[in-house]
Amino acid sequence: MSSTVTARPQRARIIAYVLAAVVVVVFTLIAFGLHGKTGDGPGYFQRGDQAAMIGLGLCAAAGILLMTRPRVVADERGVRVRNIIGSYDLPWEVVRAVTFGRGAPWLTLDLEDDERVAVMAVQMADKDYAVQAARSLRALHSASRVTSVVE
Repeated sequence: MSSTVTARPQRARIIAYVLAAVVVVVFTLIAFGLHGKTGDGPGYFQRGDQAAMIGLGLCAAAGILLMTRPRVVADERGVRVRNIIGSYDLPWEVVRAVTFGRGAPWLTLDLEDDERVAVMAVQMADKDYAVQAARSLRALHSASRVTSVVE
């Protein structure tokens, strides 16, 4: 059996891309609106102020695009989880269960040492896609358990 399961959040990625583009456009429009006097004082807005405002917009967009980072890739050997911050590379032997609790925002891996690893790539908001990804991960996990018992 050499199947590979790959999942990424669907809805969150679309929202993040759209929101990042909107933020860049808004900050750019604000930057072009910065001209003339800064107020009652002697200061004037300069080109550097406009560039700084666009730079802030790009930084904010980059922060928003971190939401597109989550990904899970699993095969018969193990599962690799990449979340917004942090990554895990786990063999199936250390995974006790693949759970998607009621009301949980994303799937979790229950480990043999009673730790839990969030799999932010499989989100409840994605509904059928998330259910299919969870079923596929559970099937790989079950297959690894059967294989390890036979060996």
